[in-house]
Amino acid sequence: MKKTPPKISPLMHKLATYIAAAPRRALPAKVTERAKHHLLDTLAAMLSGSQLLPGRRAIEFIDTQGGVPEATVIGSDIRTTAINAALANGMHAHADETDDTYYLALVHPGCGVVPAALALAERERAGGTALLRAVVLGYDVCARMSIALGIERFRERGHSTHSFGHMFGAAAAAAAILKLNYDQTRYLLSYTAQQASGLSCWARDIEHIEKAFDFGGMPARNGVTAALMVSMKFTGVEDVFEGDRSFFHAHGLTASPEKLVADLGRRYEIMNTSIKRWAVGYPIQAPLDAVMNLIEKHDITAKNVERVTITIDEQGARTVNQRTMASINIQHLVAVMLLDGDISFASAHDDRRVRDPQVLRLKERIELKGSAVLGRAKTTQAIVEITPRDGRRLRHHTKAVRGTAANPMPRKEVAAKARDLLLPLLGRRHSEKLIDAVWNIEGLHDVRALRPLLAVK
Repeated sequence: MKKTPPKISPLMHKLATYIAAAPRRALPAKVTERAKHHLLDTLAAMLSGSQLLPGRRAIEFIDTQGGVPEATVIGSDIRTTAINAALANGMHAHADETDDTYYLALVHPGCGVVPAALALAERERAGGTALLRAVVLGYDVCARMSIALGIERFRERGHSTHSFGHMFGAAAAAAAILKLNYDQTRYLLSYTAQQASGLSCWARDIEHIEKAFDFGGMPARNGVTAALMVSMKFTGVEDVFEGDRSFFHAHGLTASPEKLVADLGRRYEIMNTSIKRWAVGYPIQAPLDAVMNLIEKHDITAKNVERVTITIDEQGARTVNQRTMASINIQHLVAVMLLDGDISFASAHDDRRVRDPQVLRLKERIELKGSAVLGRAKTTQAIVEITPRDGRRLRHHTKAVRGTAANPMPRKEVAAKARDLLLPLLGRRHSEKLIDAVWNIEGLHDVRALRPLLAVK
């Protein structure tokens, strides 16, 4: 007796078909170039993050797990399973606020997608082109899943867009590396849906360790796990997106499922993802941009500042107001920029500066305000007003932060940011080798060739 073909919804059919075809789909030149930017940015975030507290904890944990040496734990000499490597490298990538972000989708795609794609690319000895295609696909699915679930409305119900979106993005990237077919991809999405979780109470994590797991480690690990199981003949629910007790049935109050597949192949979400100019929390990028503009235009220094007023969107203000961690404390970072003239990775992560009397005195003169109007803007914005001691009132309104889709950084600036993170760890020679390897990654026939460049000296 013939088995009756399963009834597959148009949504599942379109998404599974798109994912299954991704390994063979050539990318537009501008998308390939942007993918290299985000790959380099995320690798630099992983390396720098491996030395921070969440990264150190991840390395210590994975070091106890053993496993077949399939993939590298970046920043260490550990080789372990692809699943373990994805977990650790995901935590490295979001060990602080260095990684990329998609403001309007409330996701940080790189920290979930790139570790998953890289771990399986090492395992499968895939080439650079395969890695780029997997990463681009992962960004597409990551952002679209968060948008389909309702973004802010989904988060308001207590869910974490960063965990849900990242997990589906990681799974899609993993599927591309493993070259899963149409049927396997449908099972992959079901196994991913069963693992999809995450609560937005991550915002209460003081040391950023759980947040690194929630944003990067867990999604990358779960996506790789789902892909590997399905590649080994695990079967499951034929269409997890449709029918009784399905994924979108469970999350239907805020969901618009059709947005998951809208403009697939025409709109590449990696083009809408921002690379942070400064290695600090995303809501602080626009204020720093505005402060930098005022410094350069009016020769402002900390000595001649009487008062600073910063206005950003209300959610951003709640996120970065007087936080314990230096790299997500807006008053601290604006004070450091006024004192130093800029922000580097080192200055943003120097805990000694938190207790510096000069910084503390300047912080007292910095006021933060939340704006509902800026919260409705389609780009992340900030208004900074500085009152110098001479009585002038200086104002700058940043509407398109450097590094965003509206004002992207060119290759030169992306490399400069990477160097800021890489040089203290790798030295100049290895840093330049890694940067060059990413710019020319299509010529890489085996991703394992990157291994010597991903170990901290």
